[in-house]
Amino acid sequence: MKRESYKKIVLPLIVFFIIVGIWSSIAQNVNNFPTPMDTFTHAFGGTTSDGDEIIGVLSDPFYVENEDDKGVFWQIVNSLQRVFSGFFLAVIIGVPVGLAIGMSKNFQLALEPYIQIFKPVSPLAWLPLLLFVFQDINTTAISTIFVTSIWPIIINTALGVKSVNEDYLNVAKVLRFTPLEKVRKIILPVAVPYIFTGMRLSLGIAWLVIVAAEMLTGGIGIGFWIWDEYNNLNYYNIIIGIIIVGLVGYILDVIMGKIADYFDYRKRA
Repeated sequence: MKRESYKKIVLPLIVFFIIVGIWSSIAQNVNNFPTPMDTFTHAFGGTTSDGDEIIGVLSDPFYVENEDDKGVFWQIVNSLQRVFSGFFLAVIIGVPVGLAIGMSKNFQLALEPYIQIFKPVSPLAWLPLLLFVFQDINTTAISTIFVTSIWPIIINTALGVKSVNEDYLNVAKVLRFTPLEKVRKIILPVAVPYIFTGMRLSLGIAWLVIVAAEMLTGGIGIGFWIWDEYNNLNYYNIIIGIIIVGLVGYILDVIMGKIADYFDYRKRA
């Protein structure tokens, strides 16, 4: 057990130093590419290798200069608001649709071709059309997240319904359960782990999509902040933004993973 814990610390550290080594090598061979140390300085503040005094991006993440100039914390908050709005909308619609597909062969035959057609469409393909329809940055971003993150919820919910033992469904027929009782007492207890797995995948996609959506639509958000730093040639802040996006995505995935494990009877047995 101790050896396993030791590996969990040492092996990621080895990979970290390899990444930093590759990063340093790129910085030496590409003019003006941010070095690891200078990027750290731009993140937390201090003196760069050139002797410049820097106020770090993360030294005051809560500042608010005006409506369009806010600290990185508020950029993340605005992005998360859009992400969860689109995600919850996908859950509200995706779960019932997935249940219907799993319970009815006719629903499956009617909807499956369209799911397979629209599922692989890039969010960047939806953005121009949705922006034209809604004429609003927030609504466009939320609707793009909804359209691109709903598919894992539908597919996994339907898979969960189909995994219900046929004997249980026969018992429901014998007891003359109504469709609602069958869903509540027979199907959901089995399908819930699959539903949460779909929600976990969906949330990951939603966080992935918001960065691209904000880059194109603008406004306050971590995606637009990264794009704005690119336009200002602040390449250090781009790397900081990438790391922030990755860390937030990791935290969201861990939280959803814990929730999914809690509702997964197979892991509690």
